[in-house]
Amino acid sequence: MTSRDDRLDVGREIVRAKEAKGLSWQQLADELGRSLVWTTSALLGQQPLTQDQAQQIGAVLGLDGDAIGALSLPPVRGEAATDPTEPVTYRFQEALQVYGTALHELVREEFGDGIMSAIDFELEFERVPDPKGDRVKLTWNGKFLPYRVW
Repeated sequence: MTSRDDRLDVGREIVRAKEAKGLSWQQLADELGRSLVWTTSALLGQQPLTQDQAQQIGAVLGLDGDAIGALSLPPVRGEAATDPTEPVTYRFQEALQVYGTALHELVREEFGDGIMSAIDFELEFERVPDPKGDRVKLTWNGKFLPYRVW
């Protein structure tokens, strides 16, 4: 396995193996000693795993050698890895369409002209109980990067 499609195919294989073994993403994250969101992203093909991590998760999930090898391939990020019609993904895009300009202005007012890094970045996921229906809480935490003047 050597192509970016193989990396995404292994992600789908991991979802099937995880479900067949009755494991949660949190259990897999605990196995690797990494965060829930990073581990899930990595196992879906969007973050790099070391050879040791690939072997470790492969043993837990019963993956074959080709699948384990694919886990160490360069990650597949962005549009190639995302189905924009999937309802959860679509709603995140919709939220950014509605609030993106406001967030841009708030970052600019608070920090100055720049961006929030998606490289030096952490994302926390939490379920928050609520009597009207449980809520999804996401915390984005990225380094501010000012635009450079030269």
